[in-house]
Amino acid sequence: MKKVIVILFAILLYNCTDTNDDNNCFLGVVLNETVNLSNPQFINIQVPGGHTIANIGGRNIIIIRNNTSSFKAFDLQCPERNCTTPMTFDGLKLICPCTNKEYNSLNGSPIDGEGCFALEYNVIQVSNSALQISR
Repeated sequence: MKKVIVILFAILLYNCTDTNDDNNCFLGVVLNETVNLSNPQFINIQVPGGHTIANIGGRNIIIIRNNTSSFKAFDLQCPERNCTTPMTFDGLKLICPCTNKEYNSLNGSPIDGEGCFALEYNVIQVSNSALQISR
């Protein structure tokens, strides 16, 4: 009977573990900034498909406009965090220059399926001329 209880307890513990695929390596990064889309540096994200790179809150961040009302924002620091050169964006994916590892620009997941995700920020359009970027 004790073996059955131990096995059931082990199964319960296993099923209660975090299975979130977003195995984020950026614990402790906090950001809460508003950007004014009227500033010239944000002209490229006035149209769907556009992107821009800006220093926001001391972080190098790429903002991508997916469509008329949807934005994505990612930190350009490589998820492995052992690389000081910012990631690049080729229009489809983010690329860490130190490891040549590629990340999906829709959700930050590693394209090869292994490792940490790129650091994604929450983006809310608070008005026609302002975005709130936070984490």
